[in-house]
Amino acid sequence: MSEGFYSVEQVAELLGLHVRTVRGYVRDGKLPAARIGKQYRITHDDLETFTGLPISAPKPATAGHAEASCIVEIDDIDRATVDRVATLLTATAATRGPGGRALRVETSYDPARGRLKVILLGGLADTARLLDYLDGVLAP
Repeated sequence: MSEGFYSVEQVAELLGLHVRTVRGYVRDGKLPAARIGKQYRITHDDLETFTGLPISAPKPATAGHAEASCIVEIDDIDRATVDRVATLLTATAATRGPGGRALRVETSYDPARGRLKVILLGGLADTARLLDYLDGVLAP
């Protein structure tokens, strides 16, 4: 994609709007855009004219993106501790770290075996942060 063109998603992010709002502006003719296949592209000049403000170019995508998936199995754990761990991890995952990427946490508890399985999916730093919290809660 050329530096002079923006996707609807990029325009929404730059202007702090919802994607549907930007699409509405395009459909209503308030924001000129070219349709390429199923997507719209907005020129830099049209975006500046629409906002009446100078628009800085979007940051280039980082090539070094990495994610972690982690499965932790905890044996001999009681229901009260399971509830504490699940609440801590879920609440912590909802607050994004410096990367701002989504972090997913799933838990599964087998009361017959007293085993908790925790699945973490997300950025390296956020996943490490959750593992550290988990270690702190489970430490004797």
